[in-house]
Amino acid sequence: MAIINFKRKTQLLLFILLSGPAVACAQMLQIHFDPRHTLDPRRNRENFPTLYFEYFKPMDTLGSFFIKTEDDLQGANHNTGKFYTQVSRSFKFWHPKIYAQLQYSGGIGIAEPGSYGYYITNTFSLGAVYPFQWKGGWFSTSLSYAYNAFKRPSNDVLYSLYWGHGFWNYKFEFSGDINLYTLNRNLGDAYTAGLKGKQVSFFGEPQVWFKIHDGFALGSKINMYYHVLIAENLLQVYPTIAARFKFN
Repeated sequence: MAIINFKRKTQLLLFILLSGPAVACAQMLQIHFDPRHTLDPRRNRENFPTLYFEYFKPMDTLGSFFIKTEDDLQGANHNTGKFYTQVSRSFKFWHPKIYAQLQYSGGIGIAEPGSYGYYITNTFSLGAVYPFQWKGGWFSTSLSYAYNAFKRPSNDVLYSLYWGHGFWNYKFEFSGDINLYTLNRNLGDAYTAGLKGKQVSFFGEPQVWFKIHDGFALGSKINMYYHVLIAENLLQVYPTIAARFKFN
């Protein structure tokens, strides 16, 4: 991860463009306990809780709007150690059911021990998204060009798949997303200097939920990483214990 400064006015303009006029719709708060230190102590310093908030305005004739924030409480005394934001806006002005999509993601964190700060590098993407239904489930697949603003910028391809399926009148839900993308090996810093070419990275977060009452559910999110947290050719899998609150 590289430390990159961008003008706040540029990010604010992009956020306004992505947001557009949105009406109240589905909102969701998730609280997770991530036991990755217990599962993989050599690569993870500690277990920690995580808070997720999501807002989603579903597809209509003009498109959809989505925002997600993630707050990892992995700092000292379980203060915020990492904060991440993703904003996505899809739209179309034509008949075929393929939408254009703009997306921004980025964040900030603190590495310990050492307690130095870092940026989760800004990523700006533009692509096409296709929503569809299959065997009672809802899906959305997209392919985008992504600009990753490292010290040495990386121009990449990003593929994403989102899904959601309810069973037994939504007493049980299976949902989540997977993301497959390329990234320069040389990011312009001392750690990656001398490396050449591209690498393929993977991130996924399938989720299972059991409805307890109204908008309250218990379940798990399975965080999956490949070439995201470490440079080794290793798939890391860390399930969580979670509660979810849905409200409109």
